[in-house]
Amino acid sequence: MKASAPKSWLSILVLLALACAAQAEFRGAWISSVHNLDWPSEKGLPAAQQKAELVRLLDSAKSLGLTDVFFQVRPEGDALYRSSLEPWSRFLTGTQGKDPGYDPLAFCISEAGKRGIRVHAWFNPYRASVKAGAQLASNHMARRYSRYAYKVGSVMCMDPGSKEVQDHVVKVVSDVARRYDVAGIHFDDYFYPYPSVGRLPDGKTYDSYRAGGGSLSIGDWRRDNVNRLIARSSQAVKAARPDAVFGVSPFGIYTKGQPSTVKAGLDQLNEIYADPLKWMRSGWVDYIAPQLYWKDNSDQSFTELLKWWRNPSINPRGVPVYPGIAAYRMSEQGWPAQEIVKQVGLSRTVGRGPSGHAFFRMANMADNTKGVSTMLKKAGY
Repeated sequence: MKASAPKSWLSILVLLALACAAQAEFRGAWISSVHNLDWPSEKGLPAAQQKAELVRLLDSAKSLGLTDVFFQVRPEGDALYRSSLEPWSRFLTGTQGKDPGYDPLAFCISEAGKRGIRVHAWFNPYRASVKAGAQLASNHMARRYSRYAYKVGSVMCMDPGSKEVQDHVVKVVSDVARRYDVAGIHFDDYFYPYPSVGRLPDGKTYDSYRAGGGSLSIGDWRRDNVNRLIARSSQAVKAARPDAVFGVSPFGIYTKGQPSTVKAGLDQLNEIYADPLKWMRSGWVDYIAPQLYWKDNSDQSFTELLKWWRNPSINPRGVPVYPGIAAYRMSEQGWPAQEIVKQVGLSRTVGRGPSGHAFFRMANMADNTKGVSTMLKKAGY
């Protein structure tokens, strides 16, 4: 029998194991440009000030030990990067189509790389404008494909049932993946509009589908439209940049009754027609970041939801599940910082699979809202 290793060696091995685990953990945050939520702080700032603000966010990300950021480059059919396909975002200059004088995505990738942080280009596929009636540039998709652009409540949305629109979105995704050294491409949760916003009037598109021999019910047809976008976007990313990952941050509850231990107000599967289980089981996503934006001890328990998403019977391929953690609710709903710290711990221990999580939003972490970043560092984050 071999003698046991000296305690000093055992201590070294434990420390090495912890270090490897920390390096392997996905630690992300979303940097939102829509409504100037995170960056830039307001429209029309000089380029130098915009750059300084972004550097501050990235410095904060490095200080906290984050590994990845989701940088919103397409909030409403526009671009926070140089594009021949879509207009410059109005959230940069105040005017859609106006050149800010530099390339924000390229700048973000460069500065993040200096800090050891990976950048994922974050797209909203079908939102055309967060303000219906806003002035649109001549090359905006809602003008190019106007018969598939609809006012829904206070916003403008594109029709996912249109092949022309879908082709355009895939082309945009492929263009960014090909031209920019991104770690990945990321989609958020907006496919068909949420019921609280309104219903997309896509009856003509569906009638055209049926007239062409289609037999799916309207619900199945809508889900198939989204499924095809996910599958095609995944393939386009891999073709353009084989080492990049493709992921989505869907609504945190799959459908009513799944899991049975939580209450659901929104039925994702049957109301916004997103089927993330299909995406995981089909191998179309490299990770999933469900938005688990509820407290742990609640009717939508963070623990119960994370168990469900990471359960092998639900996720047989073992697709990494990096829960979205609602840091913004500290300022918007009065959550204590302790809840965020607790959820970080749960993301490391609940269920099977790689450890990881992502904060929404980066500004809350950079501003150290309620001392949350300080608390995480003291806890050994």
